[in-house]
Amino acid sequence: MLKIQEIREIIKLVDASSVDELVFEQDNTKLKLKKNSGQTVVTQSTVAVTPTIETPVAAPVAAKAPEAPKAPEAPKAEVVADENLHKITSPMVGTYYSSPNPESPVFVQVGDKVGEESIVCIVEAMKLFNEIEAEVTGEIVEILVENGELVEYGQPLFLVREA
Repeated sequence: MLKIQEIREIIKLVDASSVDELVFEQDNTKLKLKKNSGQTVVTQSTVAVTPTIETPVAAPVAAKAPEAPKAPEAPKAEVVADENLHKITSPMVGTYYSSPNPESPVFVQVGDKVGEESIVCIVEAMKLFNEIEAEVTGEIVEILVENGELVEYGQPLFLVREA
């Protein structure tokens, strides 16, 4: 059976994504998440269903639902069209980290030169830390996300002027 923390992490990822419905089945547990007009509805069933599992799971979701809309990203998309810059995008839904740990320096800053295999950030999803490579040679022009921010699949993270 899923732990409460694992369920909360899945809820955060679904809330931050464009996915409207997710069904997860494992052994004798079934977890179904469905978005309805900005709120996520959570149901979980097992062979022996206990109400204490469903109540704590549903409460945090209702409190988090109003935080989902983020509008300041639109102007940044215009920059890409105006300057013909390469976008490094997130390959998954997760949390963006600019450095390997809080004590370490950031992977890249504006003005840094990157190669195709240069690590530019980490996107953490389900407690797996995925290193994201630049996949292009050039110079970092703009960093479009903040450290610790939830990112969606395909969301632009960096703008790079190709060399």
